[in-house]
Amino acid sequence: MYEHILTEVEAGVGVVTLNRPDKLNAMNRKLSHELHHAVKAFEADDGIGCIVITGAGERAFSAGGDIHEQLTDDARYSDDERDAMRNSQRSFDISACAKPTIGMINGIAYGGAAVLASSLDMRMGCEGTRFRFLAAAYGRINSTWTLPNQVGWPIAKELLFSARIVEAEEAYRIGLLNHLVARNELREKTMALAKTIAANHRGAVMGIKQLLLQQMTMGLEAQHKAEVDFTTHVLRGAKAKDAFPEFIARKGLKAG
Repeated sequence: MYEHILTEVEAGVGVVTLNRPDKLNAMNRKLSHELHHAVKAFEADDGIGCIVITGAGERAFSAGGDIHEQLTDDARYSDDERDAMRNSQRSFDISACAKPTIGMINGIAYGGAAVLASSLDMRMGCEGTRFRFLAAAYGRINSTWTLPNQVGWPIAKELLFSARIVEAEEAYRIGLLNHLVARNELREKTMALAKTIAANHRGAVMGIKQLLLQQMTMGLEAQHKAEVDFTTHVLRGAKAKDAFPEFIARKGLKAG
């Protein structure tokens, strides 16, 4: 079905692998379209509770945009046409996915791949993980709407202004990586987290993400009101007998 990505399902987790290892998984338009399509398909699948995105091979999550395609675009299209193609909604749509997303960052994530990684809810990395938000180095702007949400304004400004490489240890220290593990444990640890999320109440997990996205610019009182409204009108909490059946059975408790 796909040419540049692979998809699989494991215990309620949808996994998408960027699959151009000979090109360091560089993101051309076809790969980007396929990635977007796969994420939307998993989002619509009631059997999927969490989505993992990774890259094929050990060298790269993705080296970023496909330079060869960009050179061809520069010669073929007007500035307006080229910018319209590059400023697509796809990274935003993946960021706004209703289900939790985890980046299994198995190598370098430069340029457009760093934008993609910072669009995800969580990131797991290994010793080979490196990020570079390099748009400012060649006269472009991106990640202003993703990176501050992950690492805060001061660090985001430094990384965006300097376009420097962020090694794995620093990425973990500043919160760009949720966890830093040995390469040979990366898949196991990532899937363990993803399966834990997928096993939880689907509506509750998706509701939490929806509220977090909505509340980014709200004050504390408005955040509280939004949560109360959601849990009153959209998703009522489970009753004790439904929420803690094992505990109740073990203790022999009965509803009063």
